[in-house]
Formats: sequence, C-alpha cells, structure tokens
Amino acid sequence: MSKEMPILEHVTDMRRRILLVLSVLVVSMVICFLFVDHIYLALANHSGEKLAILGPGDILSIYVKLSAVGALAITIPVAAYQVWRFVVPALEERERKVALMYIPALFLLFIFGLSFAYFVLFPMMYKFVLGLSNGNFELVITANDYFTFMLNLCLPFGLLFELPVIVLFLSHLGILNPHRLAKMRKPAYLVLAIISITITPPDFLSDIMVIVPLIVLYEISITISRFVHGKRVQETTVSSENMI
Repeated sequence: MSKEMPILEHVTDMRRRILLVLSVLVVSMVICFLFVDHIYLALANHSGEKLAILGPGDILSIYVKLSAVGALAITIPVAAYQVWRFVVPALEERERKVALMYIPALFLLFIFGLSFAYFVLFPMMYKFVLGLSNGNFELVITANDYFTFMLNLCLPFGLLFELPVIVLFLSHLGILNPHRLAKMRKPAYLVLAIISITITPPDFLSDIMVIVPLIVLYEISITISRFVHGKRVQETTVSSENMI
C-alpha cells in the first residue's frame, strides 16, 4: 500500500493542476468576452469593408472564437507554470531555474507566431483568395467566415512557433537529442514544405515567405538541442569521474 501512495499523490496533484488550468482558461475566456468588441474591431481591419452576419447565432460564434483565442494566450504561461511545478521535485536546483525560463518563452513565441501569421501571412492569403473571384461574384463576406479563415491560418502558426521551447524541454529530459533531430531533417523539411504549400497561395514567393521561418525554427531547435545535449554529456562525464 505504501508503494501506491506516491503514485496516487502524483495523480491527485496532476488532476488538481489540470483543474486549475481549466479554471484559468474559463475565467480568461469570460474576461476576454467582456472586451471582445475591442478585439473584434482590432482584428477586422483587414476585411476592407463591414462584415455581414447571417443570423444572431453568428455573433455568439464569432465572439466565442475570439474570446477562446485570447483565453488560450493567457492560459499558456499558467499551464507551463503548472507543468513546471509538477516536474520540479524531480529536477535539480539548476534545472529548476532553467525550466522556469520556459514559461515566458512559451508565451512570447506563441504571440510572435500569431503576429507573424496575422500581419504577414493572413493579408497576403486574404487578398489572393478574394482576387480569385475576378469580378465574377458579388462578394458578401460574413464575419463568421472571415474570422474562421483567419484563425485557421494564424492559430497553427502560434503553436508551431512553440517548437524551439518544446525541443529544449525534451532535450533537457533526454528524450530528444541533436543526432535524432538531424536524422529527421529531410522528412521534417518535407512536412514543413507541405504545410507551407497547403496554407499559402500557389506562388513561389508566398511559399518561401512561410517555409523559411519554419525551417529556421527547426534549425534553431537543432542548435538548442545540440547545446543542451552537450551540457548533459559534459555533466554526466564529470559526475562519472567524481564517482571514480
């Protein structure tokens, strides 16, 4: 029975932290909903015209989507902190300080990814798609379609820009290493190229504007992993020598 207690305590602690993160997500969503008018006006400026709605349900749907994205941005550092608190008993003092640095990095990279997609990629994609009409259609853009298109494009980039921090964390745990990432370089580039071609207009310049930042992120991840792996090997060697 005594052997089961630590496991039960860990499960209870994990459950408590998950509930805390979900609570923060819900509260953040309520707060963002209170200011959703300002979020809407700030994000609707690329539409070039007043957006239409097809029914009252669209208003609620749009506001919930925008509030959810805002709540996600607020919750990411809280979730990262709770993960840090959960694993901190198994870390050394130096590792605790390093892991704590992940929290602001996760938040900043998520915001940077969203900003890159919104200010660079989304206007380019939006103009291209509208240009396909070539005057053949009477354009009535609904707010729901506009923001769905925007979020489907921007949100994945916010998550993809978390890659260096995730790799750093997994490298500290010994799950990833630079050799494994280097071996995965060709298939990873292929996946990134497919993502780039899928979400961008069919022209070479647009593909380059998307794939280059993604490849740079992957190479940064390999460099980070190489640095962390080298320090781990050095510490293991020193520890072995001290034991001898």
